[in-house]
Amino acid sequence: MATILKPDQREFQVTPNKIDDYRILTDVSRVRQGINPENLNFDLRQLNPGLYSTPYHFHRYAEELFLIISGSATLRTPGGLEIVNSGDLIFFEKGETGAHQLYNHTAEPCIYLDIRTYIGYDIAEYPDSDKILIAPTYEIFRKNSQSAYFDGETNIKDKWKQIENKNI
Repeated sequence: MATILKPDQREFQVTPNKIDDYRILTDVSRVRQGINPENLNFDLRQLNPGLYSTPYHFHRYAEELFLIISGSATLRTPGGLEIVNSGDLIFFEKGETGAHQLYNHTAEPCIYLDIRTYIGYDIAEYPDSDKILIAPTYEIFRKNSQSAYFDGETNIKDKWKQIENKNI
């Protein structure tokens, strides 16, 4: 069944858990109408003047597409900074080369459609802060605290003996 989201039904609200400089607005009409995409996720966003969309990041398992509907913003990618304007369509492939962030350098809001693939999970990396986010659980870790696969696994016989003793 098709669901139509009419312009007069849009209501932009601050996305929860954001901090100053990142207070992006998201249209909640999709959620209100019960649209819960399984593999093709989307949001209509409003980026107000002087704000950033999200921390600079890329996705390991998701592709993303922005359509600038109105206004203008500065796009940050691994290639540098570039102005994007109404009508521009921007594709971000998965991996480091698809890293991105928007900043509204203008005095007017920038409204854009954010479409992304979702296969039930994703890992987003944040190069500026050395973090990794695991979705959908939203667990966040420092990338530089990686461990070897067998770290902490050397006393397996003792662990088994503890379990066996509890079962006796």
